[in-house]
Amino acid sequence: MTMKKISLFLFLCLICLHSLNAQNNISALLPMPNHVEVKKGNSFSISERAGIYVPDKSLQFEANELQRIIEKYVGSKLHIQYGIPDDGKNICLMINPALKGSEHYQLDVSDKNILISGASSKGVFYGIKTLEQVLIGDACNAMTGHIAPLWIDDSPRFAFRAFMLDPARHFLPMEDVKFFIDKMADYKYNVLQLHLTDDQGWRIEIKKYPKLTEMGAFRNKDGGKQGPDNGYYTQEQIKEIIEYAAKRHVEVIPEMDIPGHTAALLAVYPELGCIRTDTAKTVIGKTTDVMLCANQPEVYEMYRDIIAEVSALFPSKKIHLGGDEALIEKNWAKCVRCQKLMTELEYTKASDLMNYFFDKMLSFVRENKKEPILWCELDNIRLPADSYLFDYPKDVTLVSWRAGLSPLCLDLTRRHGNPIIMAPGEYAYLDYPQYKGDLPEFNNWGMPVVTLEQVYRFDPGYGGTREEQQHIQGIMATLWAEAIKDINRVTYMAYPRGLALAEAGWTQMENRSWESFKARIYPNLYRMMKEGVYFRVPFEIAERDAK
Repeated sequence: MTMKKISLFLFLCLICLHSLNAQNNISALLPMPNHVEVKKGNSFSISERAGIYVPDKSLQFEANELQRIIEKYVGSKLHIQYGIPDDGKNICLMINPALKGSEHYQLDVSDKNILISGASSKGVFYGIKTLEQVLIGDACNAMTGHIAPLWIDDSPRFAFRAFMLDPARHFLPMEDVKFFIDKMADYKYNVLQLHLTDDQGWRIEIKKYPKLTEMGAFRNKDGGKQGPDNGYYTQEQIKEIIEYAAKRHVEVIPEMDIPGHTAALLAVYPELGCIRTDTAKTVIGKTTDVMLCANQPEVYEMYRDIIAEVSALFPSKKIHLGGDEALIEKNWAKCVRCQKLMTELEYTKASDLMNYFFDKMLSFVRENKKEPILWCELDNIRLPADSYLFDYPKDVTLVSWRAGLSPLCLDLTRRHGNPIIMAPGEYAYLDYPQYKGDLPEFNNWGMPVVTLEQVYRFDPGYGGTREEQQHIQGIMATLWAEAIKDINRVTYMAYPRGLALAEAGWTQMENRSWESFKARIYPNLYRMMKEGVYFRVPFEIAERDAK
């Protein structure tokens, strides 16, 4: 028997033990709802005569999703009806304007009916996803068509709960992105950030500059048209991804990293780099130390066009422009043109040019009525950093990411008036190995271990008061793809830690419990396994006899 088969067998044993000891209608709820009441009384019985009632076709997708779920776990295909049922045992979906917040939902299971109400279609969708977890957790009753009485009144702690995928380093085909969207939506993630440009590839079609994808999306001449090294999304494919995500209430945000992480562009247009680099050969996937020149008018002309095209393509109000890991001292500090600009502006440090550079780039974002996002960079990467790298305008949302520096970024954004998204490396970087000696086994540059328990213990508010947390928009899990070549590796790194981070983004701290979470992940992982999701089995959290 292979090690893979042995691991699967052991995992199934763990699942069976869990099922015997903890099967009930709340044993698979994840993220844990913020208000749950297990009621007494008779179960709701699903029969072939039952229907799914919706007020109109505005909830058609949600009704179809519920129909699919009931058929999958109960075996009955219920008819979808429009209007209000007169009598009988039915499942009703409705919009309740009295509920606050678009994601607020209520799930009421009684012996007479099941009512899922939401402040919007998004809230109804999340109520359906919670009902699915009820069926997963109480599988034996579900198979006989019975659902125990339950009352849930739930809304998220944070409105922004994101996963970031990185098809720039290793390309992910459109169908794989859709597959990932399905899984993240199951656990109430509502934002997908696509990291579309980097040193290793330019992955989005720009019609005004076709060479960006004709040349910048291919770094391996033997890698075919679509593989881990090669490929890009046409604008039609981007539209298809956006539409697919929107039905599942997932917003898609584009990220185009500047002024660093631009080797793929500079390999195509070397004249847009600094004088130090514009005559040197830039190799896609190998060159990592170049930047866009801050004093090159053509840079701004091109990005004005790019931002306009991308803005028209993505319905999201937000565009992420990176702004991280810019090797300023290697580029702008040694560039004749940049030095000339510094003199004209009376700047004393090359990093001051970030103000000039982003003043222009952010104006293009605003021209298109979009809101900018940047990675939070400090004036000194490590402590005692005490200020921003440059003067971020107040309309810029910052993402805290550097390990150990998130409390400082949290304080700076609060004092300066910038919204912030929490993605600290020590909690939210899911491309890091999950356990000592675990993957990734290639291109590991010394990544620290980020365990499942470590992720679960994450408090995005860092224990601050309600007032101190008001500017926190939410959380983001990142899956940087230097060492991730395909969708199986993506999901392996994402889960089960993505389940822990989902609860950190949704559930209030007082309603979270590591011991409870450890039990609730088992039926969810079993479900993932049946759905073909590749994940790491967290054997380290299993209870063992002390001998």
